[in-house]
Amino acid sequence: MSKKMIRVLITVVVLGGAFATLLATTMRENAQYYKHVDEVMPVAANWYGKGLQLHGYVVDGSIARRPNTLDYQFKVKNGDSVVLASYTGVVPDTFKDGAEVVLKGKLATDGFHVESNGVMAKCPSKYQLVDGPVK
Repeated sequence: MSKKMIRVLITVVVLGGAFATLLATTMRENAQYYKHVDEVMPVAANWYGKGLQLHGYVVDGSIARRPNTLDYQFKVKNGDSVVLASYTGVVPDTFKDGAEVVLKGKLATDGFHVESNGVMAKCPSKYQLVDGPVK
């Protein structure tokens, strides 16, 4: 091999290694899992401190807001599993009892801590299935 070819090969290996390292560290730090409440809560200790997008439904009557603050606590349920969530910030208009939600944050021993702007409440469908022909 010529000197020029060796230089090109070394450059490609160094740049490829740097890119792979950068990609691996970036992906590891920002990785978030998308899970349902009933997938996480039975083995909650395995999920402590990990970034999660947690899917479930707001338990009826569980939304509590501290007076004169934007601090919320509420329960989210899926299947037989329930988790207490805490959030500080403005909630979407569609956030209410029974709403389907996806929360971004981390699970801790005292519940799920939702990050800033981490409450996404899904809109109820405008289209309902009806029995029989539509008139």
